[in-house]
Amino acid sequence: MDTPDPASPPGEHDRAVWAAFEAADLTPEQLWTRYFALGGTADLLELEAHLEGLLRLPDGERTVLAHALNERLDELVAERRLPYSSPVRGRRPASGPFAALLHLLEAAHTAPPDRLPGLVVEAGHAMEVEVTVHVADHEQCRLWPLLPPGTPAGESIAIDGTLPGRVFQTVRALPSEAHGLPRLWLPVLDGAERIGVLEVRVDTVAELYDPVLREECRWLAAMVGHLVAGMGRYGDALERARRTRPRTPSAELLWQQLPPLTAASDAFVLAGLLEPAYEVGGDAFDYSISEDVVSLAVFDAMGHGLSAGLLAAAALAAYRSARRDRRGVFDQALAIDEVVAATFPGSAFVTGVLAELDVASGRLRYVNAGHPPPLLLRAGRVVKRLSGGRRVPFGLGTGLLTVAEETLQRGDWLALHTDGVTEARDADGAWFGEARLEGLLTREVAAAHPPPETARRLVHAVLDHQHGLLQDDASILLACWVPAPPE
Repeated sequence: MDTPDPASPPGEHDRAVWAAFEAADLTPEQLWTRYFALGGTADLLELEAHLEGLLRLPDGERTVLAHALNERLDELVAERRLPYSSPVRGRRPASGPFAALLHLLEAAHTAPPDRLPGLVVEAGHAMEVEVTVHVADHEQCRLWPLLPPGTPAGESIAIDGTLPGRVFQTVRALPSEAHGLPRLWLPVLDGAERIGVLEVRVDTVAELYDPVLREECRWLAAMVGHLVAGMGRYGDALERARRTRPRTPSAELLWQQLPPLTAASDAFVLAGLLEPAYEVGGDAFDYSISEDVVSLAVFDAMGHGLSAGLLAAAALAAYRSARRDRRGVFDQALAIDEVVAATFPGSAFVTGVLAELDVASGRLRYVNAGHPPPLLLRAGRVVKRLSGGRRVPFGLGTGLLTVAEETLQRGDWLALHTDGVTEARDADGAWFGEARLEGLLTREVAAAHPPPETARRLVHAVLDHQHGLLQDDASILLACWVPAPPE
């Protein structure tokens, strides 16, 4: 067989290939060498015949050839670009994981919240994987799939007793080969707050252990967490996915006032939770983390329903206003007193604890306004109830107002809670009690569960004790001063 003349015109079916070959400024031998190095299996004669349109290579071989030509064309473009007077960064990627993440981020800027699930699916396709986001409901009992509009509703997954639930609890990625479906499950976080999990479906079991793919999926999960949290403020679609039943107006009011349920820095991890999640009326908590000071507060307003919610929201607003004005716990307490007494005349009151820790010295200053005393855990055990700084509840006059002090050490935990935790009763009237609370905290800390998971397990234990129907709000706020890293 004679070698085809590369100068002859191509067939009608592949003029674009011929044009690219001419623009590449390569001989057939040079192009074949590049093609073969990328894994092409056709010989030189077959390659030349394809260029001329005399035969058509299989789809896979044409893809390898196109890649070889595109690499050469990119080189020629780079060679002919004019230099800048100073170094410039590389151009925006056109494909691969970075391109997928950039497209997701840019598309989300102008997309309504209900479009986010579809955008995430598209980003997965660009990374050559299938993905589904599963968000935790507000009870933190189950994970619910976020699906594009028009997609049939998917089934929820229990957080307790399942592999995806373990990923949520431990915030660690885990592979799964269940039912012959290779999948990678990754935690979806907004900062330190647990949003849910990301399900990544791949073609082969080997891909589950590809370190590069795992890293790329971790980037996607991190971006999805930020987008779910951020876009959720602009519509109801993402919030509806996390609800299993309607909220009362009082619960709606208070949940909108709360900070993220979890926050973390290199020195502190904080986590809180409220129950009943859909009927909570008068409980609230708040915190602030900075390099120098960590502030904590928990409130329990008198009454039930919307009136209690309004009272708690007013106390929370007064506290934040004073704290952000750099006033200490003494003046914060006075500010709450003034707002509650002036806005809700007639013996309305709010119990609560305000605390402020100086990170450099470990000095904790706190005020307790008719509230259960915080618990101090050291080396995994409850070593003290912080019973100082007591005064009358906020709104009933300042009375004797003192600020108590305690010195904390790195590794210590603080547990602030409302009386709905210890006063939960079972069918026989037995209280959950302080001893049960202290024992549960000790076990969870000994099991190395972080504050978010400890708070979840504690609240569920209270609900189980009262068979899921709480007579009063039960809230918990945990703070862990992270031990210093070893030298």
